[in-house]
Amino acid sequence: MTGYVFHPLYLEHTLVGHPENHMRLLAIMDLLKKEGVLDRLKLIEPKPVPRELLERVHAPRYIQLVEEMAKSGGGHLDLDTYMGPRSYEAALMAAGGTVEAVRAVLDGEVDNAFALVRPPGHHATPSRGMGFCIFNNVAIAARYALGREGIERVLIVDFDVHHGNGTQDVFYRESSVLYFSTHQYPHYPGTGYITDIGEGEGYGYTVNVPLRGWVGDKGFKAIFEEILVPIARRYRPDLILVSAGFDSHWADPLASMLLSISGYAELARILKSLAEELCQGRIVFVLEGGYKLEVLSHCVLNTFYVLMGEQKVLDPLGPSPRPEQPVGAIIQNLKEIHKLA
Repeated sequence: MTGYVFHPLYLEHTLVGHPENHMRLLAIMDLLKKEGVLDRLKLIEPKPVPRELLERVHAPRYIQLVEEMAKSGGGHLDLDTYMGPRSYEAALMAAGGTVEAVRAVLDGEVDNAFALVRPPGHHATPSRGMGFCIFNNVAIAARYALGREGIERVLIVDFDVHHGNGTQDVFYRESSVLYFSTHQYPHYPGTGYITDIGEGEGYGYTVNVPLRGWVGDKGFKAIFEEILVPIARRYRPDLILVSAGFDSHWADPLASMLLSISGYAELARILKSLAEELCQGRIVFVLEGGYKLEVLSHCVLNTFYVLMGEQKVLDPLGPSPRPEQPVGAIIQNLKEIHKLA
């Protein structure tokens, strides 16, 4: 059984003309219904994240700022990150929904899950919202998981085209979370260099794969198979969380990577296989970016097919029309930095 998280409140955080608006989730839900997938999934009811858990990732003064801004009618946390009257409630429910997805997987209610939540989270640092993100859903869910008996190591895989600087910041000095990110570089937010690998107890537990652009299906698959897979096997996580941003697609308006919808499905297969091998299949995908609605909705649909164990792929846009750049050099650099044979 595959679970999903959704709540109408996620649609009430929106701003006309902004790329991260309510239409993203509507497009996803419409396609899932059209293809008959939604009825085959188990709905995991979200609830607001408890304040105590929220404060294990975010500073109380920042949480208060978000709450007060929403109460005053909204505003902007930065130039990119808007707040509306119900954005605080939506952000609490997004973080709480991600936690509930993890709880359902760990409790055995579902085999795996996809949290269809917004606002997204991976740019949110402990003290600042940025990059369309208010609270860091994945980081909060990881903190929750690490408080559960038998969960000592969590692997977070972030394939959003933008580096998840907030997630990295939260866990940069810890070994209980291994953060792995593929991202376009230099690109917003300008973080995630290849030699940023953690500090102190966390040294070696951050793996950044900065890509100059024009990398597609072949390159991403090679990076996952030659870098992520051996690192995950060495780490042996008890749970895998995925910051699932679908803005590395060749048609996405905010970047210049060349993944296809079918290529994203292949990454999901690799991740699901890793979870089955290493952590009893326990994997939760969490929605991050992706701003071409047709791409976003089909990527989520195909991810559900993978989670349900089906081979079906729907890709109406097909492969990238541009040739992709080789990734052999960065793979070799990563093998040397992270001591992979």
